[in-house]
Amino acid sequence: MAKVRITQVRSKIGSPERQKRTLQALGLNKVNAVVEVEATPQIMGMIRKVTHLVKVEKVK
Repeated sequence: MAKVRITQVRSKIGSPERQKRTLQALGLNKVNAVVEVEATPQIMGMIRKVTHLVKVEKVK
């Protein structure tokens, strides 16, 4: 399965609690934090909910 690199580019301050928890579940807790995860449908759905806070890149 493909991997994606997720980088948090904006602060979660002022975001709804649900989006804060989504970032935490993805393993992101600070601005510029980077995590590589498998691109499962569940992860992609989580990314879709916080697209305005993160940057996503495909990893080869």
